[in-house]
Amino acid sequence: MTLRLGSIAPDFEAKTTKGDIKFHDFIGDKWAILFSHPADFTPVCTTELGLVAALQDEFDKRNVKVIGLSANDLDSHEKWINDINEISNVDLQFPIIADADRKVSELYDMLDHQDATNIDAKGVPFTVRSVFIVDPKKTIRLILTYPASTGRNFDEILRVIDSLQLGDKHRITTPGNWKKGDDVIVHPSVSTEEAQKLFPKGVKVVRPYLRLTPSPF
Repeated sequence: MTLRLGSIAPDFEAKTTKGDIKFHDFIGDKWAILFSHPADFTPVCTTELGLVAALQDEFDKRNVKVIGLSANDLDSHEKWINDINEISNVDLQFPIIADADRKVSELYDMLDHQDATNIDAKGVPFTVRSVFIVDPKKTIRLILTYPASTGRNFDEILRVIDSLQLGDKHRITTPGNWKKGDDVIVHPSVSTEEAQKLFPKGVKVVRPYLRLTPSPF
């Protein structure tokens, strides 16, 4: 199955560092980020999970649950979490899926088919750095895939969540390099006359197809 934006995130059951889960039940009525890393006890992954743990309050503010995944077992995850906490001075609380059999990785097309070095002792591929943002309706709203060699920018992932949540609440889109608090774009489906009623802070018409309004935040 090919996953695309707008697809329903496949449900699955898995063992995690916080107990057994059913993915859709785990999400509940919140947003979720499912992200994979190649392997435990590796340098880039250690910095990434430390960053995610440090941003826990930011995810909580946005009603977002975070869950990690790699093709390692629970014992490996538990030992590695101690390293992450010590190195990044954090208290990692989000669950990490143990996907040694690659079932979830295959379901979400996370396996590395590019980097010949990103394999286990049996030559089976580890995961790439995938990110899926899933909304409360279990719809996939963002898909990102990074190579194993490149750590992700989790501030960017928070930025996308802000944009998606704002766009779901208001009839707007966000421009390039937009940050929380910046002006937003009136959705093309909204007429300028209607926009002036919807957005009392004012509408700036740059072109008929490009109309800005102060952020509703």
